Amino acid sequence: MVLWIGVDDTDSLGGMCTTYLATELIRALTEEYDLIGYPRLVRLNPNIPWKTRGNGAICVRVGRGSGPADVVGEIDGHEMLSYARWRGPADPRRAEEIVDALVTQWARFDDGTTNPGFAVLVRPPSPGLYWKAVRGIVLKEEALRFAAGLGVVREYKNGRGVIGALSAIAWRPRDRTYEILAYRDPARWGTRRQVDEASVIEMDRALPSTFNNFDYDNERVVIAPRSPCPILFGIRGDDPKDLRRAIERIRGEEPERWFVFETNQGTDDHVVRTRRPIPRTTIRFRSSVSEEPVILPGGHVVLRLPEIEVTAYEPSKQFREVVRQLLPGDRVEVVGAVRENPRTLNLEKLRVISPVRREVKVANPVCPSCGKHAKSMGRGRPFRCARCGLRLPRSKANFSFPPRAISEGWYEPPVGSRRHLSKPLKRMRGPPQSDAGLGRLLNAQPGNPVSDLEVLDDL
Repeated sequence: MVLWIGVDDTDSLGGMCTTYLATELIRALTEEYDLIGYPRLVRLNPNIPWKTRGNGAICVRVGRGSGPADVVGEIDGHEMLSYARWRGPADPRRAEEIVDALVTQWARFDDGTTNPGFAVLVRPPSPGLYWKAVRGIVLKEEALRFAAGLGVVREYKNGRGVIGALSAIAWRPRDRTYEILAYRDPARWGTRRQVDEASVIEMDRALPSTFNNFDYDNERVVIAPRSPCPILFGIRGDDPKDLRRAIERIRGEEPERWFVFETNQGTDDHVVRTRRPIPRTTIRFRSSVSEEPVILPGGHVVLRLPEIEVTAYEPSKQFREVVRQLLPGDRVEVVGAVRENPRTLNLEKLRVISPVRREVKVANPVCPSCGKHAKSMGRGRPFRCARCGLRLPRSKANFSFPPRAISEGWYEPPVGSRRHLSKPLKRMRGPPQSDAGLGRLLNAQPGNPVSDLEVLDDL
């Protein structure tokens, strides 16, 4: 039996990180259990107003491992092993005691917005809970109903963290990525991070299965956070083996520990295909541009579609230039979060399906009788020769169709302006194949090395 442990809402803007708590959980739990599969970092709806930063929860699975083990982390120089298979029962009561003690020790209870919660379940809730939590809003009572009869749920303060804890356990991947997180020595927390920029660029170019490492448009390292949290840096990718190679290439401050997490980052799981602009959801649909873009004070660019106004905000940097190039009649596909006030779509990605031909008049038509250029009688009206009065249709004018600065295809913001869940274009073209055995085996039936994800993911 595998115990599914979920934890959420233990950090604050002033410090800590729920994934760091995950490493402490693994260290303590593996004294009595074995780690099964990769620890999981599960991002939920990024539009929730009461999130801390990236709205991420964690899930750790433990039991009695069977068969070969892989190294998935390291703490204080000691390798942390994980098993893809398991056997026999596991005691949930002891796991509950360990998790409770560590949440009590590490959660930022001093922060008024931190409301921790955890769950220890003998099997995961329906994946429908995850899909609602990543795309909409889940009430605590609703989340608890999903977990009824599956194990222990513990909440602190107002207990909002149980929503994320249970939703993280409910995730059964249709798509997945990985992130290797390196953590700082506690003595360095809150000080300036030392991550060599040149080594990040070298790693990014050497390992194409990784993504979102360096913002070349704005010359900025993206793998290192700017908050006072324990994380030194995090490298994301499709192949966990490449992530082990990636961390070895980064020069600078020596990490105190590291772990590979299985994640839903870069998957677009939060996106719903619909035209309905429901606030706090992220939607994707096709439409046509109604009016020329407008530039607002502060550099924001607003594009009007029949369904809703679309905004590329200043933090999206060079991406705004793409939006500025659009013309009425352009056929586009947009992906973005619906903001409640003002009601607008905060653009995450844009696809130009078919740009219109831009017609530019080069010269008025020449009168065949007088040889003089005729004059326009007004917008949309024919031309008339000022000397003899002959009228000429507008089609007789000399027009050109200069090339557009924008062409068909997908466009996205620079690396440093993307959301955790947003699928980068390099993954939309198809992720590299990887041997992610731990994740694949854990989602299969015991003894069966091939997962049946399509069946498990039915809502």
